[in-house]
Amino acid sequence: MVHEKLAKELIQLTNDDRLLREELAKSHALGKGYHPKMEAVHRANAKRLREIMDQIGYPSISKVGEAASEAAWLIVQHAVSEPMFMQNCYQLMNMNKGDINLAHIAYLHDRIQCFKSKPQRFGTQLTSDGGIYPVEDKDNLNHLRLLMDLPKLSKKQLDTLHNLDQLVILDQQDPDYTIWRKKVGWI
Repeated sequence: MVHEKLAKELIQLTNDDRLLREELAKSHALGKGYHPKMEAVHRANAKRLREIMDQIGYPSISKVGEAASEAAWLIVQHAVSEPMFMQNCYQLMNMNKGDINLAHIAYLHDRIQCFKSKPQRFGTQLTSDGGIYPVEDKDNLNHLRLLMDLPKLSKKQLDTLHNLDQLVILDQQDPDYTIWRKKVGWI
C-alpha cells in the first residue's frame, strides 16, 4: 500500500531543503561551516521523518514509491547533526534491502563511516580536494560498488583515492569540523 499523502510530504520536505540550499548558495552563505538555517531545516525534516517512521516504519519503495523513498534517504543523509538517527536508519534500510535502493544504503554507510573518521566501503564520499575518501578495500572496490548498483570507478577516478594512512591528515585539515563532530557525537 502506497501512502500517497506521506509520499508527497516527504518530497516537499526535500524540495524545501533544496530551495534553502540554493538561496544560501546564491548569497554565498554556504561553505562557512554548517549554516544555522540549513541545520534547522535538516533537524525539522529528521523530526518529521521520525514521526512518519513511527506510523509506517522506514519509508521504503513499496510504502511511499521510489521518489518519496529517495526523499526519505536524502533527509537521512542531511541529518548530520543526529548520528544515532542516521545509524538507526541505516540499520532499518539494511533490514529492508529488497525494498530500498541499494545505492542509498551504500551512500549512507560511507557517509557514516567518514563522519566517524573510518574508511568507507563503497567509495561514494569525496574529500574537499575532490579525491575519494579512503576505502577499506581498494582492490575489491568496484566489485562492492556493483553489488550495490553503483557504477564502477574508472582508473582515473581510482587514482584520486586517498590512502588509508591519510585518514588522520584529512581529519586534521579542518579543526572546526572535528570540533563539530565531537559536539554532535560522531567522534
